[in-house]
Amino acid sequence: MKKVFTVGVFDYFHLGHLRLFENAKKLGGYLIVAVQDSDYILKYKPDANILYSTQQRIELIRALKIVDEVVIYKNVDDIISQIDFDVWAIGNDQTHAGFQRALNWCQENGKEVVRLPRTQGISSSQIKNELEKLK
Repeated sequence: MKKVFTVGVFDYFHLGHLRLFENAKKLGGYLIVAVQDSDYILKYKPDANILYSTQQRIELIRALKIVDEVVIYKNVDDIISQIDFDVWAIGNDQTHAGFQRALNWCQENGKEVVRLPRTQGISSSQIKNELEKLK
């Protein structure tokens, strides 16, 4: 059985996140989800509007039957070398410099990388924008 690893903030949890987990799980059978630490997010994006704390997001994701393991991470290029996995499942939009370094690490260390498509019509940013309109 392959271990599949994916990362994200997973705040404003929605159907797109669930579809990511479902599609990632199909790649190997054992799914590890890394949730980004709120304090780390706020360090670099002090104006970020985080709905759930790190622990609350972990609790939500850990409750999903499809998820086998949940860990906390600060930046992707550090966590990538700390987790035992075979396949890294990422979204097409995950392209910043940290992801580029993590992709290079995967290539150098024989890890498979699979880019999964986004679920059309839903995103955390869209949800945040809609909620702002209600204020």
